Amino acid sequence: MMADIPEPSSPIGVFDSGIGGLTVVQSLLRCLPQERILYFGDTARVPYGVRSAATICSYATEVAAFLLRRNVKLLIIACNTIAAVAAPAVRGISGVPVLDVIDAGARQAARATRNGRIGIIGTPATVNSRAYEKVLQGVISGVRTFSRACRLFVPLAEEGWFDHPVTKLVAEEYLRPLLAENVDTLILGCTHYPLLRPLIAEVAGPGVALVDSADAMAERTKRLLEESGQANPSGNRPEHRFFITDLPDRFQAIGEGFLGRPLRNLEVVRLTPER
Repeated sequence: MMADIPEPSSPIGVFDSGIGGLTVVQSLLRCLPQERILYFGDTARVPYGVRSAATICSYATEVAAFLLRRNVKLLIIACNTIAAVAAPAVRGISGVPVLDVIDAGARQAARATRNGRIGIIGTPATVNSRAYEKVLQGVISGVRTFSRACRLFVPLAEEGWFDHPVTKLVAEEYLRPLLAENVDTLILGCTHYPLLRPLIAEVAGPGVALVDSADAMAERTKRLLEESGQANPSGNRPEHRFFITDLPDRFQAIGEGFLGRPLRNLEVVRLTPER
């Protein structure tokens, strides 16, 4: 899949079904400012979380192959749905390390909880996979988990309705049964959800710790690159590239507002075998 053997100066590939993976990009930019990032958001086919496992695997391997052909040194699956359903398929075609957000997020939640009662919100595919529960049960004894599929959060985030009254009403409806279970920690099990974090925090209340895996993923990426000798030593300001499959104006507007910086080098592509 790779054009050449990656070097420390090669980019990191990050991909998601849409804009949600920019939450991971934000943490990478803060933690690893010297690294170059290639981001892929499959905005023409978002959301992934309501699709079949076979379809998710097909989409995910197409996107991963696109980035691998651009000689990335590391792939980050910045999408909980892909991580839950298609991570083995992505690793199967990759000649470089592949990191995903679920393990990092679950371990962070295990450290954060005080009463061992953890809520999990995500797409239907992520919730049905029970991927977070499997990790949590391996790292914390006696943990109780309560999950809820929140299928409307992704389209609301993609629309940019981060603090809209409709979004708050939806959040109250989704979170009510989890809060009734006295959870003290809530895993934001989709990388779109941190875009709604202030609103979710308001609904959940100050007694509930919100966990997303973006910062944990950035720290894990830093350790891996340093341990493997693949950290970019260059002090030059890197040039990032952003690939999407549809709606560039909306992606650019929402992305620039969230990251607080211009999104240059934005390209709309069609996924084909030769791309």
